[in-house]
Amino acid sequence: MLQKFYEKNRDLIVNIGGKLVHRDEAGVSPFDSTVQNGDGVWEGLRLYQGKIFKLEEHLDRLNRSAAALRYQGVPTNEEIIHQLRRTLEANGMFDNVHIRLTMSRGLKYTSGLDPRINTAGCTLIILAEHKPPVYDKSGVTLTVSSLRRPPKNVLDQHIHSCNQLTSILAKLEANERGFDDALMLDLAGNLAETNATHVFIVKDGTVLTSTTEACPEGITRQTVLDICAKNNVPFDVRDLPLAEVLAADEVFCTGTMGELAPVTKIDDTRYHNETCGPVTERLSALYSELTRNEGFQIVEAAL
Repeated sequence: MLQKFYEKNRDLIVNIGGKLVHRDEAGVSPFDSTVQNGDGVWEGLRLYQGKIFKLEEHLDRLNRSAAALRYQGVPTNEEIIHQLRRTLEANGMFDNVHIRLTMSRGLKYTSGLDPRINTAGCTLIILAEHKPPVYDKSGVTLTVSSLRRPPKNVLDQHIHSCNQLTSILAKLEANERGFDDALMLDLAGNLAETNATHVFIVKDGTVLTSTTEACPEGITRQTVLDICAKNNVPFDVRDLPLAEVLAADEVFCTGTMGELAPVTKIDDTRYHNETCGPVTERLSALYSELTRNEGFQIVEAAL
């Protein structure tokens, strides 16, 4: 699904290493690890009425990813929150905002792959945009990609990395076939995720999703599982062969940028007469209730 340009984002102030600058004047050094090697980790955050939903969980995952890559000079959570607040206040942001929080290994003193030439500590980049959920709530379409999600001994998906070439190639396939996104399987042919989101299916009233052997440990994914547990919605986490996905009663995808969105078609298979199914609709309502009532208050009032 092609995202729109919002005029309110024309003069965004972005945060690069603690410096607040206009989006058109922002600069990242050619010696930064994100530029040289795609060596960075990231989180997508969403701001609701001055509160960032699941901020602690996102920062925990950011720190786990940085630790797995052995980053040195990682900023504290308190410093990250301080810079998030500065960025939101500089833009007068309070609601309906998506934030991309990126942290790289930082500057190298010369070009190269070896992490030992990184001695300056991490680079923190904060991009906050006015952006409603990007997926159409009336439904998205998927096509099964020819590319597979790798196991952790090839590329560990539990590291929430800026290395997204497999996802980009899968998205190119989806674009060329006329679908919104690509459904990706693991090497055994079981469901992994899409090129951008986690995937759930519903069969006979039970909510099912894949393990995280070949996909990230999604924050929204876990929130949906928690919602099921608290509201007596039957659920299970296990391997899901493609045939089982195609035979589902409902399919939906989840992510911070798009929340919950029904899937109406996977290739030639259509779901729920191309409308949102009852279980998906109920879970979406419960998720919206959580985002209204929970979150880390980072901006006190609309500016």
